[in-house]
Amino acid sequence: MAKSSFNRKLIGTVARMLHAIPVIRPQDLATKGRGSLHAGDDNLTVIGRGTEFTQQTGPRDLLVLSKKVQLPVDKVISDTEIKLKVPLDDEANKLLRDGASYKVIPHVDQSTLYDKVHERLHNGGCIVIFPEGGSHDQTQMLPLKAGFAIMALGAMAEDENADVKIVPVGLNYFHPHRFRSRAVVSYGSPISIPREWVEKYKQGGTAKREAIAALLDEGHEGLKSVTTNAPDYDTLMVLNAARRLYKPAATHKLTIDQVVDLNRRFLLGYRYFKDNPECKELAAKVSAYNNQLKYFGLHDHQVETTKKSLFSAAPVLVSRLIRLVFLAFLGFPSLIINSPLMLIVRLISQKKQKEALASSSVKVAARDVLASWKVIIALIVTPVIYGIYSFIVFMSLWRVYERDAKTSLMYACLSFVIQPFFAYTGIRLVETGLDLLKSLQPLIIAVCEPDAAAGLRLMREKLSDDVTRFVNEHGPDVLGKQFDPHRFDHLELRKQAAETWNWRGIYNSKKTEIIQQWFDDKSIFQFNPMSSTSSLASSSSSMDEQSDD
Repeated sequence: MAKSSFNRKLIGTVARMLHAIPVIRPQDLATKGRGSLHAGDDNLTVIGRGTEFTQQTGPRDLLVLSKKVQLPVDKVISDTEIKLKVPLDDEANKLLRDGASYKVIPHVDQSTLYDKVHERLHNGGCIVIFPEGGSHDQTQMLPLKAGFAIMALGAMAEDENADVKIVPVGLNYFHPHRFRSRAVVSYGSPISIPREWVEKYKQGGTAKREAIAALLDEGHEGLKSVTTNAPDYDTLMVLNAARRLYKPAATHKLTIDQVVDLNRRFLLGYRYFKDNPECKELAAKVSAYNNQLKYFGLHDHQVETTKKSLFSAAPVLVSRLIRLVFLAFLGFPSLIINSPLMLIVRLISQKKQKEALASSSVKVAARDVLASWKVIIALIVTPVIYGIYSFIVFMSLWRVYERDAKTSLMYACLSFVIQPFFAYTGIRLVETGLDLLKSLQPLIIAVCEPDAAAGLRLMREKLSDDVTRFVNEHGPDVLGKQFDPHRFDHLELRKQAAETWNWRGIYNSKKTEIIQQWFDDKSIFQFNPMSSTSSLASSSSSMDEQSDD
């Protein structure tokens, strides 16, 4: 992990417990450069005014002009002149035309880090690496850093008996910035490193770079197989909608890992057919359907709910409004008690989000930072606030009600223990209330705009048929024998599985799955079902969770 994070008290303590290896990131050592930069006579020279290049910069350093423009230093000629490794492009020349301020990112020698990694691998240990070099919230992977390839090849070059395997690990998030959202961890096939690559690495020079590039390509392909990578957000939304519209040969509710797998298959098919006229037309129709859903304030899974008639929808709407008021009444005390915590978490996490967005060139909305800081702040602030409330209870009983100190302390400790359960109950009540609130919109449309609801259902049904036909017709062209429209036919419906339940053979796989569903706290307070070794780790873009609940 980054050494800047490793040096923090709380995070660093946890990192040491997990045996993390600190990494000095050059961007954490960036300093503001003195003076201004201007383009030289040729595209490989930068001239400074009021600069001190001999003191501030060195070979292999980076001069950062903006988030996207970075100039690698080849040689420092004087305090006012630098020779670059690569020629200036049009954007760099534009920035340098009137003089540009800059930052200096120094080159960092990571030999100590590599020595520690090689030692861990030679001892049979495992290293977890995030090869993108940082967290982000883009819809596809960032270019991979060469570090993991250098570590693996270097370890095998030092020890001929070493056999390093690289296991791709994909982290697929569903609404990562929201509390209690879900994620899927996917493991790919281990990547073996051929000895000829190791021999080329030992040769150095061009051969070494070729070996590193080859392993980088293998790692990239491995991570693509376990993550969801879309070229942009709009494409991701279209493909998510197409996946929901697709009808397998047998209709079953897919598990979360199957949803992720199906998303990857749709993305693979899109890359193959994106220039196909029929695919373009279908994507435009799906995008129009998404816009219709947005206009009506609906999610895809709610469209079928609008099928209710006026006389059946109105009583359900009234009953849910009553339940919503009842839940609001029950959850209000918890909301008041936990409001300081929520306010502090929100303010600090949003501040950190803005700071991360300003300092990063790869983050879109910095929601990854938002989620991380929410957890960190909650871990620190929650016990403090509960301690303050417990102290208030103690002082009230001891001073106001004149109880003895021992009894007052006992009740104060009891209140400290009870508060987390009380808070959790409040959270679940709020979540259930939000689910009820979201379920009102399709009922309102069914009551107030039945014709529009009927048109939306007809649009969905026709689009679903078109998507299913296209996928079944062209799927074999992309996946070959791996394509099977009957892929999920063997899954037994939950209702049928429950009907066959008996207590003998409790470790049967189907029955343990039912047990897991029972202990899934998503069902708490739901009054009725509503329609509604060395391993590479990489996070993929967030996916729409609502449609699969």
